[in-house]
Amino acid sequence: IMDTLYEWFWWDRIWLPEGLTWADLEDKEGRVYAKASHLYVTVPYAFVFLLIRYLFERWIATSLAVSAGIKQRVHVKPEDNTILELYYTTQGRNPASVNRDIDGLSKKSSLSVRQVERWFRRRRRQDFPGVLKKFREASWRFVFYLSAFIGGIVALYDKEWLYDTKEVWTDFPKQSMLESQYWYYVLEMSFYGCLLFSVAFDVKRKDFKEQIIHHLATLVLLSFSWCVNYIRIGTLVMLVHDASDVLLESAKLFNYAKWEKTCQTLFVLFAIVFLITRLIIFPFWLIHCTWVYPVHHYPAFFGYYFFNVMLVLLLCLHIFWAYLILCMVKKFVFGTLTRDERSDNEEEEGEESSPTEDEGEQQNKPVNGLSTNEKDDKNSSFGCMSPPENIYWSKTVY
Repeated sequence: IMDTLYEWFWWDRIWLPEGLTWADLEDKEGRVYAKASHLYVTVPYAFVFLLIRYLFERWIATSLAVSAGIKQRVHVKPEDNTILELYYTTQGRNPASVNRDIDGLSKKSSLSVRQVERWFRRRRRQDFPGVLKKFREASWRFVFYLSAFIGGIVALYDKEWLYDTKEVWTDFPKQSMLESQYWYYVLEMSFYGCLLFSVAFDVKRKDFKEQIIHHLATLVLLSFSWCVNYIRIGTLVMLVHDASDVLLESAKLFNYAKWEKTCQTLFVLFAIVFLITRLIIFPFWLIHCTWVYPVHHYPAFFGYYFFNVMLVLLLCLHIFWAYLILCMVKKFVFGTLTRDERSDNEEEEGEESSPTEDEGEQQNKPVNGLSTNEKDDKNSSFGCMSPPENIYWSKTVY
């Protein structure tokens, strides 16, 4: 059965145009072709990227953050309470939204309603990503995207298909793979594999599901284009997507460092570059290149439709993120932008306790080990992420 499935999966008619077989893509006559087996190396490389990221964030990004005046904010840790912790992990993070629940928890834990509310407030704050964590993540992505964009320019600046997309299909599929193309693909795929592995512990936003879809679509597209020798168009798509990501991550860095004017300038540049590359160049040059020109060289086949559908899926994600960016542009122009449109705003934004409440609570006698001589953070749970999340936008990479 496995042999049958293997043969069906690699059936020529699925991957290649009519009249071509895998034998046509065997290395010969001085030509070297991409092979699916080459992609196996991206898995260990992805883990290498995770290690490099850990070392970079620990030793370099943290030092940069400290020099920029960014420090790790330490929140008051709630006292251990099995009853409240069980509710927090299984039922919800804010029992205040259900009066019956908070009254029941108050009775079960022998705490007052106010003490239960405070315990959940402190517990939620323990899960909030601090500015230092966000700065380190943005630093890592900025370094990679900048390196990838520069590497892409170096690899493609002297290639004719960078200036004339019709050249993408000249002599297809008998286009020999270049060493620069190999490393461009392998490193990009390894990086996105690294992002997929680390998404569980990275800062989560409202577009978390869209990011997962994007990363998976990216890996599928890159893998497919590699196997069917769509490498030329693949490198162009990667270059176009990396262009705006450099500005995105650099704007985040200056935002966290409170360089407002620099951040605002980069925001404007990012919005312009994003809209031009993702909503103009990508659909009207690159998708047009993959949709119109190939049928001049061979009849349409399953892989042709599959590849274009995946590109359209990416375009839909671009439109979604462009909408968020334009919303922020509107707020930016009218001076009402105070946070990332993708930020997880949940219930914590309005949960702030007043100074009077905090001071009164400190005078209460400790119950069940809940210390009341610790001064609670008087920032709101959203405001505790200082500086304000004025500008950081979509994570959109091919």
